[in-house]
Amino acid sequence: MEFGHVGRVVIADDEPVVRRGLRTSVESTGEFHVVAEAGDGPGAVEAVRTHLPDVLLLDLRMPRLNGAEVTEALRAPGPEPEPEPDAGADAGADAAEAAAHIVLLTGSGLDADVERALALGADAFLPKDTSRGELLSALRAVRDGDAVLSPQVLRQVLDASRPPAAARRAEARARLGALPPREAEVLGLVAEGLSNGEIGERLGAAPDAVQRLVGRMLAELGAANRVQLALLARAAGSGGPGPAR
Repeated sequence: MEFGHVGRVVIADDEPVVRRGLRTSVESTGEFHVVAEAGDGPGAVEAVRTHLPDVLLLDLRMPRLNGAEVTEALRAPGPEPEPEPDAGADAGADAAEAAAHIVLLTGSGLDADVERALALGADAFLPKDTSRGELLSALRAVRDGDAVLSPQVLRQVLDASRPPAAARRAEARARLGALPPREAEVLGLVAEGLSNGEIGERLGAAPDAVQRLVGRMLAELGAANRVQLALLARAAGSGGPGPAR
């Protein structure tokens, strides 16, 4: 993220009054700009594919497609979208990054629907009554590729995932086996739920160096975000909070 970049946000919620409140909070500091809104699941998918935001703020309980289904649709491989004419160089992300950062908004805590959406590639979830400060902190973190989920929440997501079949475990081990030792070490700490700063402190490295390593692993391993990196480590039988399956 270059200095001066204003984060592009799409808000998806079926209640207009909620969207207005979120827009006010998101745009309150000038760090983020809402480029589109959507009132249902298919509208959220279309808005992301059209506007290529940095972050999608997504209500879990959306009509027609819920938050998990929207996440699945946006994470599915597809053709590279064309950026808007006035979107600028930062919006020219590739297809894998078109919805690179998804923050779920939910009226409940961590439940099966949230766990499914996180496993499919959502980056974080927040209660719908979260404070403005907490919302902006989460937006900054996911925009910058940093950890948002606590180790405890990550453990619940990992524990809720199905044990991988033998072929899946072998594939995951082969993919992780190609990582250089330093990246493998960082992956283990990502799978513990540590932030870039915490990993840097553990390894004696600068947070931006850790961020670059994590970004490289995401690209090399075809993972959407840190949650999927942790799930891949768990599938391989290594890393992550709690016992490997």
